[in-house]
Amino acid sequence: MKTLRAPADERGLDPISVPADGGEARWWGEGLAVIKVTGADTGGQIAILEITEPPGAEAARHVHHKEDEGFWVLEGGVTFEVGGATAGDYAFGPRNVPHSYRVGPDGCRMLFIVTPAGYGGGPAGALLLGGEYVPPIEQSRARSQPRRG
Repeated sequence: MKTLRAPADERGLDPISVPADGGEARWWGEGLAVIKVTGADTGGQIAILEITEPPGAEAARHVHHKEDEGFWVLEGGVTFEVGGATAGDYAFGPRNVPHSYRVGPDGCRMLFIVTPAGYGGGPAGALLLGGEYVPPIEQSRARSQPRRG
């Protein structure tokens, strides 16, 4: 039997494995995001981030026009506008459908699963594309400063 091998440029993606405590951690607002895989790892197909949010944290109502976003709650509780979810639950925010979330009194840890990978320049886009850490206190000060120009 003859073994068939795809040419190097048609092999597809390389396998990737990220340990449970692996990934690149970055502050994002009041929460911590650990980037597990990015579009660079998956040929632009998917990005997965582990997000840890404090009690009461929320994402304002927003919409993505190019990406679908799944939320898998691992610990704690979160209420999603696209559907309620608690620990172990999953919510799906399809592209072009507004969605938001509010974290419960125990905080939460959840996965964001984004397809295709991206976020098109929003807050998580900055995170995925190398956004800088800005401590929450400085974020609050920046928001309270009058705009100039």
